[in-house]
Amino acid sequence: MTKKILFLHGFFASGACIPAFTLKQCFEGKAEVLTPDLPLYPQEALAFIRRLCEQEQPDILVGNSNGSFLAQIVASSSGMPALLGNPYFEMTRFLSERIGNHTYKSPRTDGNQQFTITPDLIDEFAGLQIHQWDFCSPANQNRIWGLFGENDHLAHYEPLFREHYSHVFHFPGAHTPTAEEVQEYYVPLVKKLMELSCNES
Repeated sequence: MTKKILFLHGFFASGACIPAFTLKQCFEGKAEVLTPDLPLYPQEALAFIRRLCEQEQPDILVGNSNGSFLAQIVASSSGMPALLGNPYFEMTRFLSERIGNHTYKSPRTDGNQQFTITPDLIDEFAGLQIHQWDFCSPANQNRIWGLFGENDHLAHYEPLFREHYSHVFHFPGAHTPTAEEVQEYYVPLVKKLMELSCNES
């Protein structure tokens, strides 16, 4: 059976962002890479991700930034393996400085490129943040890995990640990885994590 990877993009991105596109290229003929556009509101996004996981049965979640925040919640509660790239575990801090209208940085399939950060959106993230670690357990210690850019000036959550998980990796990039960084650092870790998961099952 063909392996499946579900990639969850960052807050300002879409399923057509550079990391998503590069993963698809790198795994062409080896694994199917699903790169959906995520809903703006996190509860709706989580429900969407869980439905997609039920339908598609991906072998691994790969996230970046807000996508990693969501991936940790889904992976820890379901037992799925996940690679969390530059996870943003306190989205309220990020959003509270950016209230107002914005434009997505990569194309959305519905053609709607505009969105608004509101106090209600921040409140919804705040409610999730409190409970994001509820399903952490020794059972998923080896399945959830963190990958951190050494020049990430947006998210600084490696210490918080280490409070819950032990597999930590680094790459010499910024918050959003380039195509080359995805190829050189993300892809080998995704392959390794999928192999470990296969051996466990």
